[in-house]
Amino acid sequence: MVNSPFDPQQLTGQGLPIERLDAGEKVFLVNDDGDSLFVVLSGSIEIITVGQQLEAVGPGGIFGEIALIDQGARSASAMAATDAEVIRIDRGAFLELLRHQPTFALHVMAALAARLRRLSEPLETE
Repeated sequence: MVNSPFDPQQLTGQGLPIERLDAGEKVFLVNDDGDSLFVVLSGSIEIITVGQQLEAVGPGGIFGEIALIDQGARSASAMAATDAEVIRIDRGAFLELLRHQPTFALHVMAALAARLRRLSEPLETE
């Protein structure tokens, strides 16, 4: 089982674009095309829907994977809560990572599973 955040140092030096974000800067909005996922290098990213924070993603965390995987629209918005640096991984780079670093796929699946569990918690208590 993968419990720890992904070590983004495994991705640096591979030519993947690093984006620097100012606090309050949007990464993407709900319903945008989902052509990339992101790995947080530093800072914090808020995942928001209908004005409610769903999650704060910190260093080593992954976000934006749902729309990349199913090639659908973004299901939430993402905004830098603090100054932050993220690695952008587009679909082509994602497929290459899966071929050459299969453990990355486990981290993406673990992030999806953790989000699903958090979203289903209120249903379990009712």
